[in-house]
Amino acid sequence: MVFLFLYKLISMSVSIPTTTLTFLKNLAKNNDRDWFENHKPEFKKIEKDVKGAYNHLGELLNEHDKIDKVKVFRIYRDVRFSKDKTPYKTHFGGSFHRVKPELRGGYYLHIAPNDQSFIATGFWEPSKDDLYRIRKEFEMNDKEIRRILADKNFKSTWGNFVGDELKTAPKGFDKEHPAIDLIRKKQFIFTKSYTDKEILADDFLNNVNNAFKDVRPYFNYMSDVLTTDLNGVSLI
Repeated sequence: MVFLFLYKLISMSVSIPTTTLTFLKNLAKNNDRDWFENHKPEFKKIEKDVKGAYNHLGELLNEHDKIDKVKVFRIYRDVRFSKDKTPYKTHFGGSFHRVKPELRGGYYLHIAPNDQSFIATGFWEPSKDDLYRIRKEFEMNDKEIRRILADKNFKSTWGNFVGDELKTAPKGFDKEHPAIDLIRKKQFIFTKSYTDKEILADDFLNNVNNAFKDVRPYFNYMSDVLTTDLNGVSLI
């Protein structure tokens, strides 16, 4: 009991430091290598704290899911093919990978100042085969996905799908199909925004973990779809 109490106490104490947003705001105003090098020690301290927060969230997720990788992205921008040559990102981003191939989907946490933080979950860039399989499932039966999307708890947390979609039906699908609103989507993701005050709160990571937990019915359904063929036979 004492161990459990201490564990919960430690869990509650892990949060995003206020200095994180302050540094990112200053970086946005001074996005050049000289300024960054002069503030490198400050950045390394903040980066360490932020990575600690991401890893802690990964531990929370592993209490109800199976996460095999936590990846915090580098602050350095790839400017090779961009007109914007500023060298540094003005946010922190990190992803949480579920154990493949049986578990599909992923989680993402984006930390940025000026109330631009958000979390995202779902399927950002499904492969050609996965995209076709999802669309065929919706074509055959869209009742289950609509039941999940309409669930009161799910909807209050995540709302509706966001992401890219076609203006008309994909090749081989009827543009008049009752599920065409789902079939024409190219991404199947959800996002949830946070204010600066919310992400600096002591319970922020627990809040994010609970939101990700609410997406489980959707992930269970999509994992089942993507690990079976059109006849429901397992592919793994």
